Amino acid sequence: MNIPSNLLYTKDHEWARLEGDIAIIGITDYAQGELGDVVFVELPQVGNQVTKGQAFGTIEAVKAVSDLFAPFSGEIVAINNELENAPETINTSPYENGWMIKIKVSDPSEKADLVSPDEYKNLVGEA
Repeated sequence: MNIPSNLLYTKDHEWARLEGDIAIIGITDYAQGELGDVVFVELPQVGNQVTKGQAFGTIEAVKAVSDLFAPFSGEIVAINNELENAPETINTSPYENGWMIKIKVSDPSEKADLVSPDEYKNLVGEA
């Protein structure tokens, strides 16, 4: 299982990469593996506000439908439109081409609630 060391993680299996005040968000390799083949993703519209810990969309896979939870509060500044026609990208490239949304972070202190790569490895039993 791939758990990149340059990302932060949630206990709900989302990842976040901070670039200044923008957080790029997706789901982890572990999450996509547990879900199985992703067939549909529902994402919010650019300009929507999201709240940390609240659902920002849903992901539908062969095995299950799951909510996607925001690791940060803020405004959606971009969505990955490629996922509309190719949701399986989340399975093949969860950390690169399978990113989902970009959030302009309104409260950088929320970063403290995310877990490190080592903590995430322990969470999913990879340590």
